[in-house]
Amino acid sequence: MNPRNGILAASLLLALMSSGIALPQDTQSPKQDMKDAGQSIKDAAKDIGRATKKTAKKTEHKVQHGTKKAVNRSAEKTRQTAKKVEDKTNPH
Repeated sequence: MNPRNGILAASLLLALMSSGIALPQDTQSPKQDMKDAGQSIKDAAKDIGRATKKTAKKTEHKVQHGTKKAVNRSAEKTRQTAKKVEDKTNPH
């Protein structure tokens, strides 16, 4: 590194530090931190509740669909079996 660049960098750093330019600091109080944490927990609980409700509805719909499908298949097989029995018992 060139000695001029080092001196220039040091003088620039010194000028910035002495000029009074304040860097933002996180000066949040512990009380506000607790409030923010509580709000975050509340929002997370709401999100979980919504996701649970959505999942329950989807599951209910799939169960209803599966039950209806099983009933219809069973009814169709019953009709087929009844038709076979009828065909066997009818004299030609």
